[in-house]
Amino acid sequence: MPDQPPTRRERQRAQTAAEILQAARRLLAADGPAALTLRATAREVGMTAPGVCRYFPDHRALVQAVVGDLYLDLAADLEAARDADPGAPTAERFAAAARALRRWALRHRAEFGLLFGKPLADAGTTPADPAHDPAWRFGQVFLGLMTDLWRAGAVPAQEPPQPEPAWWSQLDDLREHLADPVPQPVLHLFVQVWARLYGLVALEAFGQLEFALADPEPFFEENLAQVLGLFRERQDARSAGPRSVGAGR
Repeated sequence: MPDQPPTRRERQRAQTAAEILQAARRLLAADGPAALTLRATAREVGMTAPGVCRYFPDHRALVQAVVGDLYLDLAADLEAARDADPGAPTAERFAAAARALRRWALRHRAEFGLLFGKPLADAGTTPADPAHDPAWRFGQVFLGLMTDLWRAGAVPAQEPPQPEPAWWSQLDDLREHLADPVPQPVLHLFVQVWARLYGLVALEAFGQLEFALADPEPFFEENLAQVLGLFRERQDARSAGPRSVGAGR
């Protein structure tokens, strides 16, 4: 039996919830995470705090809704950049997603701070949190591209060092989320790459490069080229046949 269309009351409720969510996002963008309160959000939409609680029962529910919505927006931006040229080599698509992350962070500094600075305890994205799935969609953009690079041979699965670093066992939880049995050395490289990209974007978004750089973009591009060089160097080091970086797509 096909699903019944939403009733008028359900549509009105969904519209009001969406208006509350957008109001909360405006407060966040204008005044930062500290402004993200039930009372301030209620004033923004002309409601009382108890009225807002009929849609978002507490502060945590409101923050989780905002975090989830932001992750979906960010993921959509990155996916659009990644897929703008489907025939491009995978490394170029990775670079396009990295540049999109930087652009989004610089356009949405307060929002970026909420997602990645975690100034509010209610902004968590653990598996038990409602914002977990949207956050995972974001994470899948770069992790999926790294998996594609591995399939293409640009990130070969080298033998892990012996003895294997004890902390590598922490990567097992990440592997469980993946459809492919990605080897631990590949995941180790992924964590290194992500830490470098995130660090560059966060430093700029939080204004921590202003002491040295009036325009950090060339510095970002230099580091991005070095990250892409890691893929090429690993590919060049292989004795197998000549496959291009993007041949896996």
